[in-house]
Amino acid sequence: MALWAQGRPATAEEIKRRDLTVFADGRGLPVGKGTAARGQGIYKEKCAVCHNDRGEGREKQYPALVGGIGSLATDKPKKSVGSYWPYATTVWDYINRSMPFDHPRSLSVDEAYAVTAFVLHLNGIVTETQELNEKTLPQVQMPNRNGFVPDQRPDIKAKRNR
Repeated sequence: MALWAQGRPATAEEIKRRDLTVFADGRGLPVGKGTAARGQGIYKEKCAVCHNDRGEGREKQYPALVGGIGSLATDKPKKSVGSYWPYATTVWDYINRSMPFDHPRSLSVDEAYAVTAFVLHLNGIVTETQELNEKTLPQVQMPNRNGFVPDQRPDIKAKRNR
């Protein structure tokens, strides 16, 4: 039963379990680990139905996860994990929170690291055996890491992490 349906305030422990804040610099990542080699089977079982076996997506249904690196400044940009996302930590966060689409938050922490590693491997960003964890994931350099620029409007106070 959902907390809101129980008619009581959430406990500190319940709130802590739902505190999902993960920052681009890796703060908030939980302890865990995974490799692309391990993630391949998990991806095939839980992700390929939507994104196809090699992350190419399903046209007009589910987005491609691979391809397009170097295409953003062209007339036909292809936005994918490899070409568009600036931080590997946000890839992990999105997978952990939202995937699989029909069962969000059903992956364990280690499965989320492994699937993230597999998707990054498909994009040529990490090797098949490179272990991703709370320490190594923030160090992954995404191809579009510096592709976003800070908003220069005077009313915007956000600062860019480098």
